[in-house]
Amino acid sequence: MANLTIPVDAAADFLVDLLNKPSPTGYTVEAIDYAGECFTALAMPGMRVQPTEKGALLVTLPGQKQDAPRGVTGHVDTLGLMVREIKSTGRLKTSPLGGIMWGGIEMEGVTVRAYDGRRYRGTVVPVNPSVHVNRNIRTQERSDETMEIRLDARTRSADETRALGIEVGDFIFLDPRVEVSDTGFIRGRFLDDKAGVAAIYGAVRALNEAGFQLAQDTAILIANYEEVGHGGAAGWPYPLAELLAIDMGAIGESQNSDEFSVSICVKDGGGPYHFDMTHRLRQLAEAHDIP
Repeated sequence: MANLTIPVDAAADFLVDLLNKPSPTGYTVEAIDYAGECFTALAMPGMRVQPTEKGALLVTLPGQKQDAPRGVTGHVDTLGLMVREIKSTGRLKTSPLGGIMWGGIEMEGVTVRAYDGRRYRGTVVPVNPSVHVNRNIRTQERSDETMEIRLDARTRSADETRALGIEVGDFIFLDPRVEVSDTGFIRGRFLDDKAGVAAIYGAVRALNEAGFQLAQDTAILIANYEEVGHGGAAGWPYPLAELLAIDMGAIGESQNSDEFSVSICVKDGGGPYHFDMTHRLRQLAEAHDIP
């Protein structure tokens, strides 16, 4: 086997840049374009990089054989918000994109992208947020009915907000809060699943630098609708013998996972995954000392 060296610094730089590209489900063009540029720049022999009709990114790599094509997928779409209603106060009622945990985004900075491309800053706040006025604010349920966007603009009515170019259906980007620590950690709101996409990019870059050709034709699908349940469901160029999905590992009580290990998902709420494949992944991890 070729001696592969993962370009950690290049993968980390890719991740930081990708984290800073807004990409809530439904608006992923900036992240997809950036990923496409980075894969194309590798200039790997035989590689094809192209968008799909669904707006995802498809990268195909020729293999030594074509009898059992393989697929790898990760996703760049993230959680986000959309303008649901412009309230009489000029503030915005929102609809969540994906499984938003409202307590986790309270007081978060946001960017509202108007239809014409103009962008406005704002903040996610509870309705009637002052503890000096609202005695129940500490225990008040957080939901799309009790949270709103306060714009950084002089607006006190729906008409004044609409005059800014903001309308129902506009996307709202949550601040990613990207930070690279002195200890080498990368913090960010949307490591799910941009860290996975960065891992895929790093692996492909390592293959290219080593001049290594894969055993089978392989397609990489950078999906853009995973957070709403149909990320990698379409767009593959050929029938696959194997599909490997790279995503975050759920961490919590009763989970055999942590932040310093690779998780192999053998089962989810829908049932177990293919035994032969999960067993092979475990063997590979043990053989190469991957925790």
